Amino acid sequence: MQNQKASVALIVSTYNWPDALELVLKSIAQQTSMPDEIIIADDGSSQLTADLIESCKDRYKIPIIHIWHEDRGFQKSRILNKAVKEAKSDYIIEIDGDIILDPRFIKDHLEAAKPGFFVQGSRAMITAEKSNEILQSQKNHFSFFTSGLYNRFNALRIPAFSWIFQMIPSDPYHIKGCNLAFWKTDYISVNGYNNSFNGWGGEDYEFGARLLHRGIKRKLLKFAALSFHIYHLTNSRRNSDANDVIYRKTLKEKSSWCSDGYAQV
Repeated sequence: MQNQKASVALIVSTYNWPDALELVLKSIAQQTSMPDEIIIADDGSSQLTADLIESCKDRYKIPIIHIWHEDRGFQKSRILNKAVKEAKSDYIIEIDGDIILDPRFIKDHLEAAKPGFFVQGSRAMITAEKSNEILQSQKNHFSFFTSGLYNRFNALRIPAFSWIFQMIPSDPYHIKGCNLAFWKTDYISVNGYNNSFNGWGGEDYEFGARLLHRGIKRKLLKFAALSFHIYHLTNSRRNSDANDVIYRKTLKEKSSWCSDGYAQV
């Protein structure tokens, strides 16, 4: 069901990688259906990122809002909560600052939006060699036939076939915030992301689990809303065990609320 009347915010999380963010912003400027607002959720980047965002604002006829907080380590949950709090739109599409968008990304997400559901999109991965090439050239056009991709199946856009994969998985483990969409009211109903997550890993699984426990169903979106992930080295996972404890507790207790989340920022 297409939600033409729903306003949409595109939230882009980033940290100290302006070259990648510039590619992402270029891909947003090329959308066939623009969001109503773009919000950059900046987890403590240097002035270089702020300068880039300011220089890009003239490409858009819609607001670009830069939400920043001091760098105190990986606090993606907290900065996303701050970004969503600033959003004026009904529907939120969340991506990472290293995710290049197909020109019909927003259009496809809006056509998949439906009350009572959140949507998990997919991504094709760009190889390290190809990523280095595009970061230097700043060329951001991709398709199923582009060289330098793996899991190429995720780069195939056939929207008429999307319904084949619109299953409703109940396992939150593979929920990823790099291509995720939800209603702001649903986000608030579970108190958003859990600020207790510090360091890389698991905040999106745990958030998705609470949505599922609230009765909000998960839709898997294939063959549409294509995204392409720029290669980077794996983030430090030294705090992943502590984060996993929070996630497992949420699963065990079937929690649909966290005590330190959206309302607390």
